[in-house]
Amino acid sequence: MDNHVDYNSNIRDSRMEVNLNYLLQQLRSVGPQMISLSRMFDLRPSGYDSQVPSHYTEDEALIFEEGNLMAGSLEALIQHLVPTTNYHPDRTYVFAFLLSSRLYIKPHILLKEVCQICVFQQNLAEDEINQEKLGTFGPNILQLLGEWTEMFPYDFRDDRMMKQLKEITQRIISIYPELQTDFASLTHNLINKLSSLHKYEEELSKINTEAVRKSSIQEVPTTDITEICPSPLECAQQLTHIELERLGQIGPEEFVQAFAKEPVSSETSFKDMKKTSNLEAYVNWFNRLSYLVTTEICSHLKKKNRVKVIEYFLDVGKECINIGNFNSLIAIIAGLNMSQVSRLKKTWAKVNTAKFEILEHQMDPSNNFGSYRSCLKAAMWRSEGATNAREKIVIPFFSLFVKDLYFLNEGHSSKLENGNINFEKFWQLAKQISGLVTWQQVQCPFEKKADVLHYILTNPVFSESNLSLASFECEAPFSKNEKERHKDLKSKVGIS
Repeated sequence: MDNHVDYNSNIRDSRMEVNLNYLLQQLRSVGPQMISLSRMFDLRPSGYDSQVPSHYTEDEALIFEEGNLMAGSLEALIQHLVPTTNYHPDRTYVFAFLLSSRLYIKPHILLKEVCQICVFQQNLAEDEINQEKLGTFGPNILQLLGEWTEMFPYDFRDDRMMKQLKEITQRIISIYPELQTDFASLTHNLINKLSSLHKYEEELSKINTEAVRKSSIQEVPTTDITEICPSPLECAQQLTHIELERLGQIGPEEFVQAFAKEPVSSETSFKDMKKTSNLEAYVNWFNRLSYLVTTEICSHLKKKNRVKVIEYFLDVGKECINIGNFNSLIAIIAGLNMSQVSRLKKTWAKVNTAKFEILEHQMDPSNNFGSYRSCLKAAMWRSEGATNAREKIVIPFFSLFVKDLYFLNEGHSSKLENGNINFEKFWQLAKQISGLVTWQQVQCPFEKKADVLHYILTNPVFSESNLSLASFECEAPFSKNEKERHKDLKSKVGIS
């Protein structure tokens, strides 16, 4: 294979076009279902319309243009979040503001301010307060808190958040005792979500510890993925299990926190530091899968076995496309394109390269990855009209998704020249992330294979140097540069 493309630079560039025929033939008409957050954003393509008369004047706290909220002071935007006796903010506004406002105000301080405004505006501190005077304020504040805990549950890992939630809940229940069951359900769901996250983090830590231990021993493999999981389809399904589990644990706020440039100062406590551990774990998974592919190939001294493993992963990649698992697909192609594999010319000469060329052709980065984006859009259409759980799966190439968000973030100022916050940017970030939120909620429909999952997640992967040594054992260095590289590597590890 002389014409390999380097997929492993700049968070691994990827190339993919559309398997449109496969995806489009599975489209169905959309049946009745609860409208998703991303669909709510789609229904407002031009921006957030709060039903306030259009105006555009610097004298107003909130600035609208053609009916859409464009900007405002932090105080005015917070006020717009606070429910009243006859008002509740739109769900899209709640998501957009809570997502990005953390760049300017910590969530626990924001919740405290919201509660204080509620107490002041509704006179909740009075001894004699009744439902008749408050109207629907109780259900409205319940809805806001329910949306906050549902959309951004990780905010409530902070004890200060839980304290504020408890205090406002008790105050509202004392006025609206009929809401006690609803608030209890809200708290129950929140605790379940946080407990699930804690369990996931513990399991992830165990898996990572075992994987590191196995890799440090550098045992000679006695089996490979084709023996553990002979079916490429089943392997793609197990990869999808891992993808959906790890993708599903990423909080939407982690994207905004990842882009935050605020330095951690002495005034910022540990609880206020950027929290992006789930996002980072997902990126690390992509890297592990790429290295696992390369390790599996370079572990075989016999050429026919290397050919078998390469063709196996090409078939797995094809099945990933059919499933809608684009992240695993790109990781596999990145592994096949690592220099330690791409240099194995004698091996590639025996591979059915038509499969590989199809995948490479389907991942053309021209037109801003236009082919991949068309394929992703087809998968989204299939998901929206899904008649079964399998058709709902959409797992995007994550690094490109993050890259798109990064350029959106960098391409627009967060504040205007007059000091107002650029809410239009908040809205656009929220709109893009809302699509991912919908995909995160999909439950994997495939049966779990514990032995396959354990192998994929913990089997040793070689380091860069050991991969190169293994590659040279598979096929001897043939160029001057390769011979010098081989000599340096053997010197470093003490091989004569």
